[in-house]
Amino acid sequence: MTTPMQDLLAHDPTDGRAREGTALCLSGGGYRAMVFHAGALQRLNELGYLKRLDFVSSVSGGSITAGILALAWKDLTFDAEGRAVDFEKRVLEPVRAMAARGVDVRSVLTGLVLPGQRISDRVQAAYREHLFGDATLQDLPDHPRFVFCATNLQTTSLVRFSKRHVADYRLGLARNRDVPLATAVTASSAFPPFLSPVTLRLPADAWDPQIPQTLPEGVRDPIVLTDGGVYDNLGLEPVIKRCSELLVSNGGGYVGHPGRVPSDWLRHLQRVTGVVDHQVRSLRKRMLVEGFRRGEFTGAYWSVRSSLTDYELPDPLPFSEARARELAAVPTRLAALGDATANLLRWGYVICDTAMRRWVVDRAAVAPGQ
Repeated sequence: MTTPMQDLLAHDPTDGRAREGTALCLSGGGYRAMVFHAGALQRLNELGYLKRLDFVSSVSGGSITAGILALAWKDLTFDAEGRAVDFEKRVLEPVRAMAARGVDVRSVLTGLVLPGQRISDRVQAAYREHLFGDATLQDLPDHPRFVFCATNLQTTSLVRFSKRHVADYRLGLARNRDVPLATAVTASSAFPPFLSPVTLRLPADAWDPQIPQTLPEGVRDPIVLTDGGVYDNLGLEPVIKRCSELLVSNGGGYVGHPGRVPSDWLRHLQRVTGVVDHQVRSLRKRMLVEGFRRGEFTGAYWSVRSSLTDYELPDPLPFSEARARELAAVPTRLAALGDATANLLRWGYVICDTAMRRWVVDRAAVAPGQ
């Protein structure tokens, strides 16, 4: 039985907790990441790995995919091999349908025009209408544990939304809250500056009194949140120090090296934001790779920007390198993807298969679908 503080700091190895369990991390990257991750989930399902997951930690666009999977979990039918036989219907179809709907432009325009409406309110309304309805965190499964990550602009910490609690190590734990799933996903995917911020209000008595509040009064009401990728765009923080196996799917973009940097304030801000995002992502990836090298955990990493040749697998599924580069360049937005949807699904499937058969499973025993 853990204490409240141990529960809050469960990611910290200094509490003596042994590493255990398998975690899947789904990065940010807008609709591009949402669809890319869905393709990876399809292959993980065929491998029987969905049923083996203990944690799903997600950020931004990855949280849309994770939310769809989490809400569908109780209705998935798993066969004797641990494969969800209705994965296509319950997960892939909602992802495809969402990828056909543009959310960001309409939300920005409506939020700017209507008084009292935030842009994030319109994004949340779209998630509620098309994906999550009135579902709350309490409708999620107990196992695997889904964690949706956002960034607290007041405490500069990561906020974890899960069925067990809303947690920020500087604010404490608010246990078993019926926060709408659409709110958690909106907060996680509130990409700045356009879709940010999201405000969250919890009653004062929601917070565990055994964990002292040391910050100034008012930082809990409201909590002001932005995209989880501002803090950790791979979604590693909740699991990297507690799980023995990490599977990391990176659908994030690449900042590039333009010959000219725009000087107008809007495009210049976008460039600066992209550089910050790139640096955060690079630091997290280095942390992950070093952990693999030191044997702290096992697992696999794949990215929308990976190359099949990186894995030195003798029999990877075919996929055009040129097409993969085009898909990696799809803008990080919540905009309808059109023809790119099918290709992103396939690329997520192929590169996940390559990484898993190279580093995790017996490649001779798990022939991929064609």
